Amino acid sequence: MEPLSTEEIRRAVQLALTEDVGSGDVTTLATVPETASARALIKARESLVPAGLDFAETAFRELSPLIEIHRVAADGHPVKAGQELLRIVGPARAILTAERVALNFVQRLSGVATLTAQFTEAINGTRARILDTRKTTPGWRRFEKYAVTCGGGHNHRIGLYDMVLIKDNHLAALRNESPDAITVAVRRARERYPQLKVEVEADTLEQVEQAATAGADFILLDNMNLIQLRLAVQQVHGRAQTEASGGINLATVRSIAETGVDFISVGALTHSARAVDIALDFEEPSV
Repeated sequence: MEPLSTEEIRRAVQLALTEDVGSGDVTTLATVPETASARALIKARESLVPAGLDFAETAFRELSPLIEIHRVAADGHPVKAGQELLRIVGPARAILTAERVALNFVQRLSGVATLTAQFTEAINGTRARILDTRKTTPGWRRFEKYAVTCGGGHNHRIGLYDMVLIKDNHLAALRNESPDAITVAVRRARERYPQLKVEVEADTLEQVEQAATAGADFILLDNMNLIQLRLAVQQVHGRAQTEASGGINLATVRSIAETGVDFISVGALTHSARAVDIALDFEEPSV
């Protein structure tokens, strides 16, 4: 995936601020003097892997050029509970108004990174690599896939345009083709998009053989048990790379990795990661 750009981050933050602030932060405008200044800390309240700190910094700076920020942590580098992530100094109004938008980005993206790190740690020492999927929050795909990389995972295709993935419904639409749907689908994909990698979803060992024989680059082993996965890896025998997928969780991922598959795709990284506990607190002024 191409790195996130400054402008891309800024557009997302501006949209979020517009959504949250609307015509004005009435509570802050009514209660906090315009001249008030403050010091604040963003801290991790649990052990986590940070991601999205650029979004938080941008949120504060969008509201005041006078904001000063010192980054204490870095995306992708684990922190312990209680560790500081950002120190912020500047107009109190700007800090208060940007607080929720800044935290929303960091809590959500750090949640994805933290869950990904748990999966990558669980398969440490095996050949397998953890992949994300397209099961992402609409409009946030690039951000969530960035967070996956912060947690040590790898990106699968970004969208429908950068890789051919022939799934069960594609094959169902070609069920009457000869000699078989997989052979025909792979051939047509190669002819139309010769520059792209081709992956085939296989539900059975027969389909695995058809995909390998057809010359697929990757074979997605969908919802197979451990015995089937081992047999599929042996059957492919290096003719393609293999990817296990379907209902994978932290309790099962290690045993799946030990079957010898090259990749394990986990939709939960992005569709089920919880927001981690991160807070912003004002520092008491020194006496």
